[in-house]
Amino acid sequence: MENPIQSWDNKYANDTFYYGIEPNAWLVENLKIFPAHSILFPAEGEGRNAVYAAKLGWNVSAFDFSEEGKNKATLLATNQKVELSYKIASAEDVEFDITFSAIGFFYSHFPGPIKIQCFQRLENYLSVGGTVILELFSKNQIEYQNTTRSGGPKDLFTLWDIEEVKIALPNIKWQVLEEVIYELNEGPGHQGMGSVIRGIGQKVG
Repeated sequence: MENPIQSWDNKYANDTFYYGIEPNAWLVENLKIFPAHSILFPAEGEGRNAVYAAKLGWNVSAFDFSEEGKNKATLLATNQKVELSYKIASAEDVEFDITFSAIGFFYSHFPGPIKIQCFQRLENYLSVGGTVILELFSKNQIEYQNTTRSGGPKDLFTLWDIEEVKIALPNIKWQVLEEVIYELNEGPGHQGMGSVIRGIGQKVG
C-alpha cells in the first residue's frame, strides 16, 4: 500500500499544479483586511496560498511532509519573485522558535485520530490577538465525492464539523465559523460543488 507521503509526492511530481496557482478565494477575501506581519501555512503543499501572502508583504512560513510539494512551492515563489520559509515536517513534529500573527489552515487535513491534537499544537504558535483563517472540507463533503471532482479525504473522521473545529482551536473567538456549499475551481484537484467549513477568528488566550 502506498504511504501518504508517497501519495502526495506522486500528485505533486509533475508540471501541473494539482490545486492550481491561484490562492483560495476565502483567503483573498480576508487576508487583505489585516496589516501584513507573520503568517504560518500548515500542510501547504505546492504553495499557492503562501506565495499570495508573500506578495502582499507577509513574512511567510509554511510546512508540509511532501518534498515534491516544497519543490513546487519554491518554483512558484521564484516565478512570482517572493521568498518563503518552508520546512519539510509533519504537524506532529514541526517546530518553530517564533509565534505568528496569523495561521491559515487551508485544506490542512490530518488523520482523524490526530487531527484535533495537531490543530491544538499549532494553535500554540499563534500570538495572543492573532488571527486564524481556515477553509476545511466538512463531513458532508462525502456526499459530493461521487458526483464531483471537488476532492477531499474519503475518511469521515478526517473531515470536520463545526464543533470539532471549536475543540481543535479552543482559544479562538470566532467572528465567522460556518458550513458553506460552493463550487470549487482550484486546479485539477478541486473541481465542482463541495461542502466546506470556513472560519475567521482571533486568539484570546
